[in-house]
Amino acid sequence: MTTTATSRAAAARGTARSSGTVAHRSRKAARRRQLAAAGVLMTPFFLLLLTVFLIPVGTAVWLSFFSDDQPGLGFGPERTVFVGLRSYAAVLTDPTFLSGLGTVALYCLIYIPLMVIGALALALLLDSGVVRLRSWAQLGLFLPHAVPGIIAALIWLYLYTPGISPVIELLGKADITIDFLGVHTVLPSIVNIALWSNLGYNMVVFYAALQAVPREVIEASVVDGAGPVRTAVLVKTPLVRSSIVMVAMFTLIWALQLFTEPMLLSQSSPMINSRFSPSMYIYDAAFTRNNYSLAAAASVVLLICTIALSYGVTRWTNRAGSSEEAAR
Repeated sequence: MTTTATSRAAAARGTARSSGTVAHRSRKAARRRQLAAAGVLMTPFFLLLLTVFLIPVGTAVWLSFFSDDQPGLGFGPERTVFVGLRSYAAVLTDPTFLSGLGTVALYCLIYIPLMVIGALALALLLDSGVVRLRSWAQLGLFLPHAVPGIIAALIWLYLYTPGISPVIELLGKADITIDFLGVHTVLPSIVNIALWSNLGYNMVVFYAALQAVPREVIEASVVDGAGPVRTAVLVKTPLVRSSIVMVAMFTLIWALQLFTEPMLLSQSSPMINSRFSPSMYIYDAAFTRNNYSLAAAASVVLLICTIALSYGVTRWTNRAGSSEEAAR
């Protein structure tokens, strides 16, 4: 009997070990299939990342360390020589480039708060149910974003130009004189174009986030006596905080690349020169002065500023979120 029991126990252990081995192999096979599927799905992303980001960035960094020089008195053949950090020193000591950075910084300080607050306010208004024909209102607000940026800038250039603008003509009949392209108004005019083009798009992002807010939470706030404004500010807004951070970050990234609006407005305003913003400085260095080393160095500096500011916004928002959770 003892021998039989021992044999049965050994057989049971062997069966358990074989079952465990089979289960382990099946888990490994399933994990391999998952990794293969993830690799297939992620391959297009990595190909695009390599093609449109890593290779251009690497090329810009490479070009920034070389320059085309002519030996002697400039009569010899042009040759490419290694210049090290000379192009970066030229960019960082160029007052026009530093002035462009200051202009973009001021543009961001005006544009980003107006964009985020305005888009969020419109989304909260639509979500509250106060606006009738909500679908048509969304379409009307989103429609300017469907207009290409160049066309939008041309439309507003027409409205800003004295002598042909119906807006300036109407203001003149009311004895109101405004130079939309003057020294103190040209930057707000550019901000207005960007707001007109992108406000509706970000409003849609916020509205989609608000639709995911649990209705029970809103109903509970109403039961507690919160009015519409208090519910919007103290209940709905904190629940879409991640969307606010995302919109603010993408708006910052696009604002730092300011180019289309001032480039077109420069045709009618002497207040906008060819190096008004860092992107215009890069364009002028590459295609007007044919200094590709300088343009590449300025591009790398702008990229570093963008990455640093994006990282700073992410760290600040994460730290603020952690503080709020700790307080709760």
